[in-house]
Amino acid sequence: MLLTLGRLPKALDLARAFAARGDRVLVAEPYRWHLCRVSRAVERCFVVPPPSTAAERYLDALESVIHEHGVDLVVPVSEETLFVAGLRPRLPAGVGLYTMPQPLLLALHSKHEFPVLMQSFGLAAPPTYLAGTPEAAALLASRNCVLKPVRSCSGRGLVYLGAGAPVPAQGEAAVVQQRVRGRLLSSFSVLRDGAVVTTVVYRGTIMAGTVAVGFERVDEAGIAAWVTEFARQSRYTGFVSFDFIVDDDDRPWAIECNPRVTSGIHFLRHEDLAPVIRGEPGAPVPRLREHRRLQQFFPALTETQGSVFSDRFGANLRTLVGSRDVSWATSDPWPLLTMPITSLSIMVRAAAQRRSMGEVATDEIVWNDPPAGVG
Repeated sequence: MLLTLGRLPKALDLARAFAARGDRVLVAEPYRWHLCRVSRAVERCFVVPPPSTAAERYLDALESVIHEHGVDLVVPVSEETLFVAGLRPRLPAGVGLYTMPQPLLLALHSKHEFPVLMQSFGLAAPPTYLAGTPEAAALLASRNCVLKPVRSCSGRGLVYLGAGAPVPAQGEAAVVQQRVRGRLLSSFSVLRDGAVVTTVVYRGTIMAGTVAVGFERVDEAGIAAWVTEFARQSRYTGFVSFDFIVDDDDRPWAIECNPRVTSGIHFLRHEDLAPVIRGEPGAPVPRLREHRRLQQFFPALTETQGSVFSDRFGANLRTLVGSRDVSWATSDPWPLLTMPITSLSIMVRAAAQRRSMGEVATDEIVWNDPPAGVG
């Protein structure tokens, strides 16, 4: 089987999942050195062009790996999922692709189309309009809002606007969304044929910008019910994740969709994932790990150090000390132990550009709308 990214801890979870099943795990990744490269779960890695700037060559490279190495299943991981979905018509007979068709993924990823689609499902999503339209101006005149690019990820370009504030000039299409006050929670789900296999709900405990690097699993029945209804109406199969604001009436409002893996996967026991993804008959529901608090240790350490002189330091330090790292495994120790080396290029660029590691880590894999060479 082939994973289409190796730099992130969630890719490592998937690599270990398929290795535990006995699969031969291959990884395609634009970086030569990355987290999964040093994992015992991975048999071989391939350097491929970055999809954001070389979409057609990226798909060509994936297709070559699939043909030359007898791949029977392709599992996308993160933002590159939107590109990998374009492989579907190129795949040989019998090769599976664990994601939905590209048009649906693009609609869910769009900060403009997603809330409209959810409202058509009867699911709660805040009023959202394209920036520059009369509807957006009317909304902003009377409500606190959030401005964000239509294709944003990892908090890129997010601006909070008070009622009546002018809209800053944008270099790309953006939306104005009504800001809902409440608790920010996220979900990660595995769905099959419109049914929920499992859903994990969690909150960020240490934040790198708007990206969580520390996490706590929580119980939120309203979100679980929301996801169940989404699955039923969309007939979705694959990974899907949502960000919610839960208001004072405990009503969840979906503010964004990520049709891919997010950090919620870390709360599932990885050895249970591969049979579910492969659709094996009688595959059990993935079990939860016993740990409710998890973290990506090195990013969490960096954020804790950086908060020494802020009011976040005490909470960050308690989380750092009291949370288990998502990548550590005694049987596969090198990914965590060598992370300062395999992630060095990301850390250097993040420091030089004064951006979060989460933002920098997705630079070469984000969907540029419209991307050259992919329809």
